[in-house]
Amino acid sequence: MFRLKIFQILILFFTALSTIFLSNQTAPAQTNTPHYLIGPNDALNIFVWREEELTRDVTVMSDGRISFPLIGNIMAQGKTVSGLRDTITTELKKFIDAPEVTVIVNESSSRIYTIGNVNAPGPYPLFANMTVLQALSTAGSFAEWADTKNILIIRRQGGKEVQFHFNYKEFIAGKKVEQNIVLMPNDTIVVP
Repeated sequence: MFRLKIFQILILFFTALSTIFLSNQTAPAQTNTPHYLIGPNDALNIFVWREEELTRDVTVMSDGRISFPLIGNIMAQGKTVSGLRDTITTELKKFIDAPEVTVIVNESSSRIYTIGNVNAPGPYPLFANMTVLQALSTAGSFAEWADTKNILIIRRQGGKEVQFHFNYKEFIAGKKVEQNIVLMPNDTIVVP
């Protein structure tokens, strides 16, 4: 039992280190993955090749829009980086021949939330491709009486709440590893 507890602590420790290392080294580049959806207060860099006066840093406004020269306001919230790039490219074609647009997320404001029997519950930044295990590590691991077999991930999809189950003990035993899902903005992890 003691060896299993030490093994669990080591897994969480190394997961935390990898999360910290990845967030410090590659967070902006990784936020361009298909899973990431742009949200309010995200800081974006929009680069238009050979159009220096159009290249700029923008922040997504609270209503989910950005303001861009020639085009005006564009809905950015809920789009992927490539989706926003395509929208800007389409709109710029009205003014520029063959615009080449690049969109980069410089800073993400997306969060996940942990509640219940973790050592440090609360909101945390969502890093690209962050998994349940990495989020639990970020939240300081489990409190003493945590029910690690019945962890819930709550996600809003299409106006409804969807629940995913995560059994930590099964996962570290190598069973049902697919339950260590990639988190989405505003997911809540509940540790009973």
